[in-house]
Amino acid sequence: MSKKGAGGRGKGDKADKELLVGLQAANEELRTKLTEIQIELQQEKSKVSRVEREKNQELKQARDHEQHKAAVLLTELKTKLHEEKMKELQAVREALLRQHEAELLRVIKIKDNENQRLQGLLHALRDSGPDKVKTVLLSEAKEEAKKGFEVEKIKMQQEISELKGAKRQVEEALTVVMQADKIKAAEIRSVYHLHQEEIARIKKECEREIRRLMEEIKFKDRAVFVLERELGIQAGHAQRLQLQKEALDEQLSQVKEADRHLGSPRRELPYASGAGDASEPSASPEQQLDEKDARRFQLKIAELSAIIRKLEDRNALLSEERNELLKRLREAESQYKPLLDKNKRLTRKNEDLSHTLRRMENKLKFVTQENIEMRQRAGIIRRPSSLNDLDQSQDEREIDFLKMQIVEQQSLIDELSKTLETAGYVKSVLERDKLLRYRKQRKKMAKLPKPVIVETFFGYDEEASLESDGSSISYQTDRTDQTPCTPDDDLEEGMAKEETELRFRQLTMEYQALQRAYALLQEQVGGTLDAEREVKTREQLHAEAQRAQARIEDLEKALAEQGRDMKWIEEKQALYRRNQELVEKIKQMETEEARLKHEVQDGKDQNELLEFRILELEERERKSPAINFHHIPFVDGKSPLQAYCEAEGVTDILVTELMKKLDILGDNAQPLAPPVLPPGVAGERPRLLGAPTAEKAPGTRPSSQILWTGLKREVVGCRGALQLSGPGRLLPAPVSALHALPVPSWLSHKWGLAVGTAQLRPWH
Repeated sequence: MSKKGAGGRGKGDKADKELLVGLQAANEELRTKLTEIQIELQQEKSKVSRVEREKNQELKQARDHEQHKAAVLLTELKTKLHEEKMKELQAVREALLRQHEAELLRVIKIKDNENQRLQGLLHALRDSGPDKVKTVLLSEAKEEAKKGFEVEKIKMQQEISELKGAKRQVEEALTVVMQADKIKAAEIRSVYHLHQEEIARIKKECEREIRRLMEEIKFKDRAVFVLERELGIQAGHAQRLQLQKEALDEQLSQVKEADRHLGSPRRELPYASGAGDASEPSASPEQQLDEKDARRFQLKIAELSAIIRKLEDRNALLSEERNELLKRLREAESQYKPLLDKNKRLTRKNEDLSHTLRRMENKLKFVTQENIEMRQRAGIIRRPSSLNDLDQSQDEREIDFLKMQIVEQQSLIDELSKTLETAGYVKSVLERDKLLRYRKQRKKMAKLPKPVIVETFFGYDEEASLESDGSSISYQTDRTDQTPCTPDDDLEEGMAKEETELRFRQLTMEYQALQRAYALLQEQVGGTLDAEREVKTREQLHAEAQRAQARIEDLEKALAEQGRDMKWIEEKQALYRRNQELVEKIKQMETEEARLKHEVQDGKDQNELLEFRILELEERERKSPAINFHHIPFVDGKSPLQAYCEAEGVTDILVTELMKKLDILGDNAQPLAPPVLPPGVAGERPRLLGAPTAEKAPGTRPSSQILWTGLKREVVGCRGALQLSGPGRLLPAPVSALHALPVPSWLSHKWGLAVGTAQLRPWH
């Protein structure tokens, strides 16, 4: 019986061991899968960062290229404008020279004629007597003086009236221009204030978003740090449980060996004599202990698997939060794009304004030169005398008033004529449609059998309204449905029905639109309009327009008969003054434009700074440490990295020896609480998590076996840890004493390590 009990216990132990081995193998597979996933995640992160760097470089190159193109175009436009300006000045100079030469020739001819006349008078005086010559000269001088005085008087009066009219026109134009300038200045001021408010609002929103993102990043860093610390504690707890399990396994093996060696025939006699029940109490505590240990281990394994699931869920939540942050960053970029487009539009507007300013400057120079030439030609302007100013000013006012009335009446006449034309067109279309329908109906009725009373009784009423048209159409459709016809006739009738219905709908829509337009016209004119009154008003307006047009023509002829030289001079002077005012306004606008350009440039610089800050935050978030992997023992004394190396065909690398030489986690790991060790390993001192052990208890595995992802995480990602790279500066002791380690090419391809030798650098 004792042998049977021992055999049962052995089978139970084997089953427990197989179960534990299966669980450990499943745990190892999960860990390897987790490492592979972490490796792929790191590779994807590096790819994303590389793509974003390339994108930023391309954007910067494109921006520089566009700026260079804009500068080249600006220089070319400046040179072209300068050349055109010089050509125009040369042409104006040549024209002025030709005009001056013609004037000189004319004056020389007049002087020659005067000299010839005086010489003839001299010869006549010499020939005739002095008294006769004196009387003739006195009479001629008196007549010439009278004629000159009358002509001069008329000219002076005309000049006075023209100057007063020109002054009045200039004052009116000045008031209009001043009002327009005030309105334009108010609009520019409002646009500027709106632009400033928009820029301030965007700045505040950007600062608020940056602060929020920074706070979220800090909160995520703290959460990641807390999760890393919890993971480290849990890993230490798992290691402690593993050590306890190994110690219990050793105790169980020792107890089994003792039971096996201490079994004797004297103890077998009671069993043989039938006292098998007495052996059960001695064996039951051990079985109960094994069962309790197995249950406890199963519970601990279940707890560890639950903890792993929780950590995976937290990792998924953190990845979702990271994706949300990336989405928010993209939304912020999409919000910045309209601002950049607005800045581009403003720059284009500024360029257009600068071109218009240059054109105005060129026109101004040309007009000023013309004014100066006209002044030189006109000489000194005589002072006019005021005689008939009142009558002429009243006539001009009446002319302006009549012109305004004519313009208004002409617009009203045009609108009425348009409405009448549309109404006539609609009426003609309706009549044509009625005729077509009448002919089709007659054709259909001709095909019907007798009696003919149907045709005479249901004839088409030409004087019906639109409603009767609709009813007749519906009746025709009913009648045609009842009459027997051939298939061709049915098809033609269906097409005709569709055409008539479409035309009827179009005409009703046009008629409704005309009614609305007519109602609006009545509201604008005021009151209701009758047809007779409309015709009468139209005739009256036409007669008044003809009278006003005749009066305007008479006045224009009278003005044309008078002298126009002084009027042109006054107009040129008014234009010169107006040009000077425009030059001053242009200068003010240029200063305002320069200030706005400066503010737009400041806004662009701030936007670029914000973009760079966002990129820095993205890089910092991308480079922030992921979950820390700590020391976890493995089955059969192999790590996943060693298994991967063997699968790749690399046999010259031993991960355990490499970890012993590197001693990576010995300086940076955090100490944990000492584990409760079983009696078999009570003499072993507490160890740091991940630290190499000088002494190993029997049955324990070396602590330098860690995941390769943990090695990469601790070596590359963690702040304060080390970084594998190419040749560079070494760390201070104790790690600086390490010799250079060989790194194969497949590791450099997988992890980005330098081929040849790997040295240790501090992480910055």
